[in-house]
Amino acid sequence: MSVILRPLAGPEELGLFLGLTYSLDHELADDLAGGRRLPSWMWVAERGGRVLARVAWWTGQPGGAPQALDFFDLDDTLPEPERSGVGAELLKRAAAAVLPDEVSAWPEYGRFVPGDWHEDDAVRGAVEARMKILEATGARLLVERLRLEWRPGTPVAEPSGRLAFRPVKDREDLVALMTPVLEGTLDAHGQADLAGGLSPREAAELHYDEEFAHFTTPRSWWRVAELAEGGAPVGFVVPARNNYHPIIAYIGVLPAHRGNGYIDEILAEGTRVLAAEDVPRIRAATDLGNVPMAGAFARAGYVTFERALNMTWG
Repeated sequence: MSVILRPLAGPEELGLFLGLTYSLDHELADDLAGGRRLPSWMWVAERGGRVLARVAWWTGQPGGAPQALDFFDLDDTLPEPERSGVGAELLKRAAAAVLPDEVSAWPEYGRFVPGDWHEDDAVRGAVEARMKILEATGARLLVERLRLEWRPGTPVAEPSGRLAFRPVKDREDLVALMTPVLEGTLDAHGQADLAGGLSPREAAELHYDEEFAHFTTPRSWWRVAELAEGGAPVGFVVPARNNYHPIIAYIGVLPAHRGNGYIDEILAEGTRVLAAEDVPRIRAATDLGNVPMAGAFARAGYVTFERALNMTWG
């Protein structure tokens, strides 16, 4: 029996797509209803009604082009080389149909993996099988990230009095602070923007316009940290809610003020803003290699509940 490669005919075929599993399955129905996914962006490889592989793209801006490749699953009971062969052909066919011809590089691939995936042979084998297929199309691993969560009841440090906080005034107020933070950043995505030719100012504007501008939660939540004595800006934090969770979207300390422990106080303020909204959790993420930021989250009581892998093309 031959393998059929095709997109979903419509939302009514979501059950077929769920023939394989991933941690984001519970978001698919709402994503389809909200226009963040289209059936034509969700492809399966099937044989006799059994799903052998699946792939899907996502956008945070309904009506826009795909912004991320976030589903790429294989039936890991299939023997090699059949498993990789089916996955590679599905990815090739689906990308050719879904991505606009003028796209110079595919949207970033993101995959959530268990925190111990390196140590678990079965999980590592499954993750690496997908990565090898993606690498054959020109992708490379950009970064491995920690996914973090603060839970209600976790203590939040009281203000020390060293800093005062005020709401962000407008786009320029925040972009002007983001710009120096991006100079010498340890964040792999920020480094990639700069390596790609963007100036720190351009990278800050792009980040604001592609992410922050689309948050529907109050901008009054966003905070600028200033020295209590003198009022000089020290850093900022952007607490918000994306389509799925309350988050610490971005946090930064200006280069001139690093090394003074201000990051802990700024993170505590952002956590306090969201905790006051009686949220069920607060999510955040930082690069595995960004040791100072990971340490700040740990001190603030955020726990690592899984990791994320990001791969890019171009």
